[in-house]
Amino acid sequence: MTESRGDLDTTKLLAARYRAAHDRPYLASALYALTVVPCPDVQTMGVDRHWRCYVSPAFVAATPVEELAGVWVHEAAHLLRDHHGRAGRLPAAGRSDRYRLNVAQDCEINDDLLADGLRLPAGRVEPRLFGLPDGQLFEAYLDALPPDVRAHDCGSGAHGLPAPWELAPSDGPDPLGEAEARALRRHTAEAMRAHQRSRGTLPAGWQRWAEEVLEPTVDWRQALSGAVREAAAWAGGAVDYTYRRPSRRTAALRGVVLPSLRRPLPRVAVVVDTSGSMGDAELAAALAEITGVLREVGVRGNRVTVLACDADVHAVSRVTSTEQVTLGGGGGTDMRVGIDAALAARDRPSIVVVLTDGYTPWPAETPSCRLVAALIGDGAPRPPHWVETVRIPVGSPG
Repeated sequence: MTESRGDLDTTKLLAARYRAAHDRPYLASALYALTVVPCPDVQTMGVDRHWRCYVSPAFVAATPVEELAGVWVHEAAHLLRDHHGRAGRLPAAGRSDRYRLNVAQDCEINDDLLADGLRLPAGRVEPRLFGLPDGQLFEAYLDALPPDVRAHDCGSGAHGLPAPWELAPSDGPDPLGEAEARALRRHTAEAMRAHQRSRGTLPAGWQRWAEEVLEPTVDWRQALSGAVREAAAWAGGAVDYTYRRPSRRTAALRGVVLPSLRRPLPRVAVVVDTSGSMGDAELAAALAEITGVLREVGVRGNRVTVLACDADVHAVSRVTSTEQVTLGGGGGTDMRVGIDAALAARDRPSIVVVLTDGYTPWPAETPSCRLVAALIGDGAPRPPHWVETVRIPVGSPG
């Protein structure tokens, strides 16, 4: 980056940003959070994941203010929609081609911008150029695009991979931290909601985005594994004294043996609802989640017990893999029986996970263990407030 800041027509560039913020005030905070970095090596404009906007002086000179305003909104949209974070969650094959990924992300953005009346420079990417419908997320466009599509590089703020023209995080203007970025996204979503309530107009893509930010759809797999992991950490945090491994302080006390503290591994019981109200899809989801429970808890040996239960306990299996699980039942429903049987076992669990469609009585009071309910199906009744709850949609792959 050899050009000085004076080579950039800053007045024109900032006038375009002002126009974008004035016409769409709900984007103002995000637009003004972007720090300008003059850069002759970037083709047009691009952003890094630290909210720094790299601008080609030649592009600014050749582009009308109205189109520059559209490009400002385009680059801010990459960061607001967390394109780099979402790209990082793709399989390795999906994020290996940054240019194809960038095209898919531009498709997600530009259909909304054009529908909103923004002007964009010639050569812009649109879904219709590839025979694709508007209104989809870039993850859907990515699979449908031809393998050799190319466009200019919008930077790591889009595809997540550092572009050759980007500064190191410690160089140049101060980067925006991830916590600040999350707060800015939420503030922008709230501004969009307020704008929609007062004026009633908001592009469908931005409306969908704002709703997801303000009322996020929880990934049930992450929620369940997080609940089990937290419960396992809570249970594993219990300590007790043991003389099997004397304390290291013993050497300093002649004739006295001090006990050491031990941290026990948690035991887990999984109570599976096998009542008549549980169909094949529900039981398949339950079995898939047992695999997740075993993986996330991370305990070794036969420390997980699975109980098949309807109105009675029909099978008890000490398992280390789902192939060892035995299910039975098919009658009424009372998960209290399974919970009581789990707690009455000689090797009492510190965590009980109940996989059920929710049509069951629950214990009248909190049991002496960590209880997690995985409710299968959108209509599953909610258990008592003291039961940690995760909802699993029917038909979800395990």
